[in-house]
Amino acid sequence: MMNTSKIKNTTKKALFIILLAAITSTIAEAQKIAYVDVEKILNSMNEYKSAQKQIDDLATKWRREIAEEYDQIKGMYNRYQAEQVLLSDEVRRQKEEEIMAKEKQVRDMQKDKFGPEGALFKKRQELVAPIQEKVYSAIEKFANEKGFDFIFDKGAASGMIFSSPRYDKTEDVLKEMQ
Repeated sequence: MMNTSKIKNTTKKALFIILLAAITSTIAEAQKIAYVDVEKILNSMNEYKSAQKQIDDLATKWRREIAEEYDQIKGMYNRYQAEQVLLSDEVRRQKEEEIMAKEKQVRDMQKDKFGPEGALFKKRQELVAPIQEKVYSAIEKFANEKGFDFIFDKGAASGMIFSSPRYDKTEDVLKEMQ
């Protein structure tokens, strides 16, 4: 029974030493983490404010144009409703087709301007993307100069903005999977 007790004590001591060594090495290699508020940075830049104003003005203009088109459709429909009883079936069908064609044209216009790959999206990419790239480059430079390993964006769903390549273990995981 004495031998079992000595083995348990020795095992406990060994585990304690291993645990202590692991904690010490973890503390010695602690990563530096920070966060920034990219939205606040962008809103403090005059060139970003100017780009946003251009985009907002363009969106307002296009919304107004689309609203005017819908007003025309409403006028067409009201005229059709008033004249409907006096029109022949063929003329009535023709007027209905004109109204539907105009509605489709306006919906297409709306999609072209505000859709996921529409003109507004492209204009935003053209004006804002270079400014965002400038901010991200400044964040990366700051992180490298100050020794930060990870930088997160406080206010966005984008998450991590910068990470030191030495912590990228993608290749190691891919090797494990082979």
